[in-house]
Amino acid sequence: MKTLIIIPSRLGATRLPGKPLLKINNKSIISHVFKRAQDADIGDVVVATENREIVEDVTMNGGRAILTSNKHKTGTDRIYEAFKKMKFNNVDLIMNLQGDEPTINIEDIVNLKDKMINYQSKMGTLAAKMENKKDFQNENIVKVQTKSNLQDDSFSEAEAFLRISKKLDKVYHHIGIYCYSAETLEKFVKLNQTKNEIEQRLEQLRALDNSIKINVALAKSSPIGVDTEEDYMALKKIMEYKD
Repeated sequence: MKTLIIIPSRLGATRLPGKPLLKINNKSIISHVFKRAQDADIGDVVVATENREIVEDVTMNGGRAILTSNKHKTGTDRIYEAFKKMKFNNVDLIMNLQGDEPTINIEDIVNLKDKMINYQSKMGTLAAKMENKKDFQNENIVKVQTKSNLQDDSFSEAEAFLRISKKLDKVYHHIGIYCYSAETLEKFVKLNQTKNEIEQRLEQLRALDNSIKINVALAKSSPIGVDTEEDYMALKKIMEYKD
C-alpha cells in the first residue's frame, strides 16, 4: 500500500513564535522532523505550510515543501489541501506527523503504518504509557482512553480523548500523529467542527463524534514536543549532547 507522510507546519505559534525554524545542531526543528520521516522510509514526505520561510528552509535542507492557504483552522485541513495540490496517484494512507517533535521514534512511525495495513484500519494514532501520576491531571498532556490495554501487538479502539483523567486504567499519553485512509481524510475534513472538539481543543474528537473509529498503537516512547522556550532549551541540550 502506498503511504504519504505530510507534516503541517506554520510560524504562527503564540507560545513560541517562529518555532519550526529554531535551530538545533544548526538545523531547524522542521527539517529535523522531515529527516526523521524520510528515515522511516515508508513513502514520500512533504511539509505543508503557509510560510515561504519554511518552504525555503526545508528545500535548502534537501526536503520537499508546498505552500498552502493561511486560512486553515486545523493541521488536518492543511494536509488535505497539500494532498490534493500535489496530485499523488494511488495513495492509500496519509500520515499526519507533528512538525514540532524532532525526536519522534522512527520505529513508531513504521509500526503505525504496518498496523493500519494489518488491521485494515481507517484511522490510527499512537499513545505511550504514562509513568507519572501527576500527568493524569495535567491538561497540557492529552490522554487517550482505550477499550483494552495497549500491548505491542494490539491496535485497540479509542473510547475518548481527554485533557484531565480521574481514571488511570487504560489511559495513555496521546501522541499527535495520525494515519488516515485517503477516503477517511476526505470525509473528515468535510465534517463541521463539533462542540466537543472546540471546547476541548482536540480535533480528533470530531472523528469520534461522527462515528469514525480511531485505533491506537502503543509507542515505544513519548517524543518531546516543543511548545515553550523551556522545552526548546531542554531539547536542544539533549539533542546536541547526543551528537
